[in-house]
Amino acid sequence: MESFAATAEQIAAHPAKLEKIALLAGYFREVADADLLASARFFSGVPFAARDRRTLSIGGRTIVEVARRVWSFDDSELGAAYRATGDVGAALGALVRPPRDAMLFRDRLTPATLDALFGEIAAASGKGASRRREAVLERILRACEDPLVATYVVKIVTGDLRVGLREGLVLDAIAAAFGTDPAAVRRGAMAAGDVGAVALAAKHGTLSELRAGYGTPIGFMLATPVTYGDSYEELRGGVWHFEDKYDGIRVQAHVRNGSVRLFSRRLNEIASSYPEVAQTLASLRGDAILDGEIVAMRDGRILPFRELQARLRRKTLDESLLRDVPIAYVVFDVLAHGDELLLDAPLAARRERLADLFVETANLVRAPFETAGKVAATDVNARFEAARARGNEGLMLKRADSPYAPGRRGKWWLKLKRELSTLDVVVVAAQWGHGKRAGVLSDYTFAVRGDDGSLQTIGKAYSGLTDAEIAELTPWFLAHRLPPDRRREKARAQEIPVEPKVVLEVAFDVIQESDLHESGFSLRFPRMARIRDDKPPDEIDTLARVREIYGAMLSRESGV
Repeated sequence: MESFAATAEQIAAHPAKLEKIALLAGYFREVADADLLASARFFSGVPFAARDRRTLSIGGRTIVEVARRVWSFDDSELGAAYRATGDVGAALGALVRPPRDAMLFRDRLTPATLDALFGEIAAASGKGASRRREAVLERILRACEDPLVATYVVKIVTGDLRVGLREGLVLDAIAAAFGTDPAAVRRGAMAAGDVGAVALAAKHGTLSELRAGYGTPIGFMLATPVTYGDSYEELRGGVWHFEDKYDGIRVQAHVRNGSVRLFSRRLNEIASSYPEVAQTLASLRGDAILDGEIVAMRDGRILPFRELQARLRRKTLDESLLRDVPIAYVVFDVLAHGDELLLDAPLAARRERLADLFVETANLVRAPFETAGKVAATDVNARFEAARARGNEGLMLKRADSPYAPGRRGKWWLKLKRELSTLDVVVVAAQWGHGKRAGVLSDYTFAVRGDDGSLQTIGKAYSGLTDAEIAELTPWFLAHRLPPDRRREKARAQEIPVEPKVVLEVAFDVIQESDLHESGFSLRFPRMARIRDDKPPDEIDTLARVREIYGAMLSRESGV
């Protein structure tokens, strides 16, 4: 693992993609097959292949406690290390020291042996499984004599490598390492669902032998945001499909021989949460892999996302819930039909295939779309407003000749959204950031003025301000910190209460009722639009204003 960790550290230090690819390709060329298989997965940020449903089931608290037993540090040391790095792996790596009770024999870690030990952890089940998992993790950490190795082993366990890699760059490095066509490597990854297997196949020239596997989720194609009211220069040339952007849950369906598996955007299997959709898909005309959105729908009208949330929060389903929150799977793409992968086929051709796959029902719907060539900005905005009037989130614009590019965001697909409104709020607590913002207070909890004049929290945001603005605010917050509120200390232990003097303008997409905040409301997708130096805290928005925006939103959604 010394070579793995050194390579990871080098990759993290080089921001340029081509340099990262070259460094990783050089590493791949030098390692044995077993280490190549495991390290390709690890560099993708996961301990197991995407198609592998095993998990380590080890939380952050367990990692810290096991590390404490091995390296004998106290809370103050850990706290200082975490504040300095903003990363559990780097923090623990900085605390590595010879174990206080050194063992005569110790595992020698390589990617292959670490992979085998991960298998032991994942296999632990039944009574005493937690103790067995901890025992194997202790073996792993005891074998980490080098701080850098410990850092990256913990990063792999937590699934948070943070070296600026993603699977696409790992695949490019595989192609570069073994002189293989990058497109062939990517197709192999889509089919196999295992970047490690793809690395081995590329090395030995057997990529063509990899076949599409139903039940192995494919990465979702992503869309690039565009600004409402812009000139929409991206639409010049080509033919475009316009469809509503639905406010639901992105789901990929794999239907094979009447068996149905549903995967979320995080590639978790979720069929048990939506049995009515799975049952309907079982009658599909042939095998297929579909892409679409699960939404709450009643009488053909899509309901707001908060209606669907009642289903998301329940681990068990009963008849009343199925009745009260009817759902539908709105399908807008097909990625495979039978044994044929359609990822390289143009969108227009894929939609022709989709039209022949099923008859629409109450909970299985093909997404309607319109086709247009050159369009004016006024036409795009009119289509957007019509989508919003139908109760949907916005508008999707897709090139008719676009392939399906898993995990990629480009100009083939565009998404047009618009913020609901903004609120002027005051910051009441701040929290240390992560990654490149580990040394600054960048996550802010904010409040509006309640009916009785008190400050009532309504949300938390960490995006929107510049690095310079956050760097300037950090010393101010530290100089104006308040004693912890004992009533909230346990629930918000990492927050630093601050004097409520910094006013922000916060933009958001949706307001919803929530018991997470004192106001009784929360903001969906909040973003800090700007610092309001011109506005004193006694002029921030009120809870009455929140109710006003919320009421107008409900009226629009209901068509009143």
